[in-house]
Amino acid sequence: MTFPTPQDITAAAARIQGWVRDTPIVRIEGAALGLDHPVIFKLEHTQVTGSFKVRGAFNTMLGADVPAAGVVAASGGNHGAAVAHAATSLGHASVIFVPKVIAKEEKLRRMRLFGGKVILTDGPVEACMAAYADHAAKTGALSVHPYDTFPTLAGQGTVAREIEAQTGGIDTILVATGGGGLIAGVAAWFRDRVRVISVETEGTNTLERSLREGPEISVQATGIAASSLGGPRLGVMSYAVARDHVDRAIVLPDAAVFDAARRLWEGTRLIGEPGAAVALAALTSGAYRPEAGERVCVLICGGNAEPDWFMA
Repeated sequence: MTFPTPQDITAAAARIQGWVRDTPIVRIEGAALGLDHPVIFKLEHTQVTGSFKVRGAFNTMLGADVPAAGVVAASGGNHGAAVAHAATSLGHASVIFVPKVIAKEEKLRRMRLFGGKVILTDGPVEACMAAYADHAAKTGALSVHPYDTFPTLAGQGTVAREIEAQTGGIDTILVATGGGGLIAGVAAWFRDRVRVISVETEGTNTLERSLREGPEISVQATGIAASSLGGPRLGVMSYAVARDHVDRAIVLPDAAVFDAARRLWEGTRLIGEPGAAVALAALTSGAYRPEAGERVCVLICGGNAEPDWFMA
């Protein structure tokens, strides 16, 4: 299967330049987080819509002829906000289908704030995906898939290109995984030059189960990260990239995510959403232990949550 090359990702970076932010890198001493090694953070939660998703959304729309019917997406929140913002910025209408089962009010508010029409759906995530596909078929609206198209993966891969340029090189990157679009984009850029580690929760372990059981699974997302990492299965393209270029899949309990978020706040005064804290939790829980001198980057992928969610 053909998936984005570094050249495709470089082209995507040029296409979306000026529409998205170059988000900052910060190097944190380990003691601030209760660790014995430093950590590099990529602060993608400071992106224009509060998550990395806007990269793929803009790359998709800027590379397509968007019809008069506008665009349509299915999302638990971050992708919907990204699609709504990109569509509004480019003069298009947007409709976002959201499954009630994982809907969070803060993320619904963000989608509406950026100009999206939000439609809540009953039943599991698969029913929401079917409703969104049906809307695209009936209206002719451009479907902007959250994680399983070439433009989406190429757009998400631009964050890895940016990290490499900003840091001068890393050895390992920890990435929270949902439907697989982000980690597939990151792995498509780094290939085998950098160790790419997937991190999920026990209630959202789509990638880990896919690599263990095969891609034809259905995960009913539960737990603290369900709204951001709740993809029922990996995309076909995402699975192909992960199978070839993701080095390890770590699965953690929700308690480790709460602990990581608290440490992030106490040590840095940074707040990420649950999905963002998942990646850091691989380190703070001890599930991933870097070697001496290993340059480790944690991708803080989003910040669209109530600011005190981890205080519960």
